[in-house]
This record gives sequence, C-alpha cells and structure tokens, in this order.
Amino acid sequence: MEIAKSIKIMKALSDPSRLMIMNSLMDRSQYVEELSERFNLAASTVSFHLKKLDEANLVNKEKDQYYVMFHANHSIFNLTLDELTRFNNIEKFIQEERVEKYRKKVLKTFFKNNELIQMPAQRKKRLIVLNELAKQFRPGKTYAEQEVNDRILKFFDDYCLIRREMIIFGIMTRKNHNYRLSETKGP
Repeated sequence: MEIAKSIKIMKALSDPSRLMIMNSLMDRSQYVEELSERFNLAASTVSFHLKKLDEANLVNKEKDQYYVMFHANHSIFNLTLDELTRFNNIEKFIQEERVEKYRKKVLKTFFKNNELIQMPAQRKKRLIVLNELAKQFRPGKTYAEQEVNDRILKFFDDYCLIRREMIIFGIMTRKNHNYRLSETKGP
C-alpha cells in the first residue's frame, strides 16, 4: 500500500465521530439522515465525516432515488495492520538512501587513505566501521587467527580490538582460534 493511502485511512479513523459512523455502517447501509438522527449530529456534520471516510476509501456510496446510501467498504477492513504499515514506494527508497549516505559519511570520517584512523566511540558508527572491515573476509570460509590479524593490520594497528569487537557485535564467530563471518552480520 502507498504511504499516502495508509495515512488517509489512519487519519479518517482517528476521529471518534467517524469511528461511530463506521461502526454503524459495518452493520448495515444507511443514509446521511439516518446517521444524523442516530448520533444526534447535524446532517452537515455527518456529511463532512462521510466525505473524509469516502476520501480514505472506507465507505462506498450509491444513489437511491433522491438519497445517497452509504455502506462500509469491507475490503479495506480485511487488510491487516501489517499491510497498512508496509510501504513499497519512494519513501522506503528515500530512507534507505539516507542510511547509505550516513554510512558513507561515517566511513569518510574514520578512514583516510584506506586506513582506519580511529575507532568510533559511538556504537552505531562503530558497527558501520566493523561491517566495512568485515568485507575483507569471505562468507563461509574459516580463517586462522593470524590470517585475521594480518587482514586487519592492513587497516588498523590494534587488530586485537577490531577482532574482539567483531566477535562482540556478532559479525564474526570464534572457535578454537579459528574465525568465520557470522551468517547474519551485526546485532
């Protein structure tokens, strides 16, 4: 679902009067005048709320002689909360783009001439740096401790710190002085 449609649905249902109207329409189709009488609201107020519900595609309407009959759009109510909050549109792309831009900024700050100049203190930045260093290792391959040290030394002198942090963050696993990348990198 698109984010704009989801927002309209959530906003439309956030008003108590509209919730009462929707509840009533879930039972049976009704006219504006019936809803007005039922909830002791002015017909213009009910029309306003029905317009908001219609814009969110929560109600359907059909002409019945001189009146307009409103009924609930049950297909919308069959959507799960997951479907209402999961978006396959540009917003997700923009968020991922921001994350990637931040990652590149962190790497540019802490790497100079392909060397790690300092280990970040902030956990989020540290994880970005460690995941970048993890690219020196192939998934599924087991490395001896000395081989891990040698690969890390190309980037940073304190190979013990990097090796230990990779284990703490779950990027690598260690067993009998042998290391390998975890199946799922990072916390």
